[in-house]
Amino acid sequence: MNFIIRLLITAVVAFLLTKILPGVEFSGFGAAIIFAIVLALLNLFVKPILSLFGLPLTIITLGLFALVINAAIILIADYFIDGMVVNGFLWAFIFSIALSVVTSLANSMFSDDK
Repeated sequence: MNFIIRLLITAVVAFLLTKILPGVEFSGFGAAIIFAIVLALLNLFVKPILSLFGLPLTIITLGLFALVINAAIILIADYFIDGMVVNGFLWAFIFSIALSVVTSLANSMFSDDK
């Protein structure tokens, strides 16, 4: 149940962020839900591989290269989702940072851990 709540929080936050950021668009809320599912799958399977290959750069940049990996994951999700448009790497970078921050805050507010 907690996983479904996190997916819905991610979908809502992503959909609302597209109203603020002009470089990222969804065709509707259904596309945002699909985005949340694809993002979860990419974070499960692709992100560990990218993190492993990018480990030397992540160490050299003191962890900042992880933000680039997050933006790459957003661009990969954009490739797989027809109802999503990201206008370049910079918008993916900004969107990934905003999505991470706002989703973390929302998950902490709605978490069941007491």
